Amino acid sequence: MSVLFILIGLTLLVVGGEFLVRSSVALSFKFNISKMVIGLTVVSFATSMPELLVSLQAALEGFSDISLGNVIGSNIANIGLVLGITAIIGDLAIDKDFYKFNWPVMISLSLLLYGFLANDGTISRFEGLVFLLGIIAYLILLIRRARKNAEVIPDEVDEALQTTSSFKIIAWLIIGISALYFGSELLVNGAVDLAEAIGVSERVISVTMIAIGTSVPELAASVIAALKKEKALSLGNLIGSNIFNIASVLGLTAIIKPIVMQSKQVLSVDILWMLGFALILLPLIFLPKKFVFTRYKGFVIFIAYTIFVALSFV
Repeated sequence: MSVLFILIGLTLLVVGGEFLVRSSVALSFKFNISKMVIGLTVVSFATSMPELLVSLQAALEGFSDISLGNVIGSNIANIGLVLGITAIIGDLAIDKDFYKFNWPVMISLSLLLYGFLANDGTISRFEGLVFLLGIIAYLILLIRRARKNAEVIPDEVDEALQTTSSFKIIAWLIIGISALYFGSELLVNGAVDLAEAIGVSERVISVTMIAIGTSVPELAASVIAALKKEKALSLGNLIGSNIFNIASVLGLTAIIKPIVMQSKQVLSVDILWMLGFALILLPLIFLPKKFVFTRYKGFVIFIAYTIFVALSFV
């Protein structure tokens, strides 16, 4: 039954996330916000809502390790699973913006998360505020850099949504928020029940199953694009997703309810894997071929990801 709750919960999160993105973009057009700003801010926040609802629900119910495992596991899956599989399908070109801007921000926030948890095992409201201010500063810099680059075209923004009626926007918002709420509730409860049934911690379920589940939409979109030989995946966008997971998801969750680390393995195992996956990207993009994420590089990080998942259950 717990597996069914997890599957229904993940399905509702995917549906809810999609409706929330659509309604948010359509609403932004109503306020005459530019496509670039919508793509860099509104879409990014909306696509982080499933992770936010899961982390918040878990924290409020006293399962802080699910809050942390959800974010840490998603960040690992974004690199090891999504980037790995997409690169195996076809080589990915990497722009210089990756190592000049996005990668340093991701590493800085990852180290900050490690520091906060190593200090007292808690992400306090003040530390949550620090993360939130960090994401605001990141977005301001991101928009400034994008304005200097005339080629920036936010693919995620559907221009057809400009003509959406107010009734549809409200209906989509209600569907999206409801699906996200009930999906997160079912997912958290299902994860706790499954962990008890198979004798592993909530941390293990959240850092593997939940993390993979919340990465499925991104993985599906990337694989479809790669098979069609379109621009499969912007590494910058993927790193941006990791930045949002740490700064906005954990930041907002901690402000509402401080996150207390329950399992020492979060600090001694999971975060170290997250940092490892993040750090390995830099040498990989400079190895032959430079600025190309080739199939063998994708294979290396995908194998590393399967090892991480296997070891989590040991």
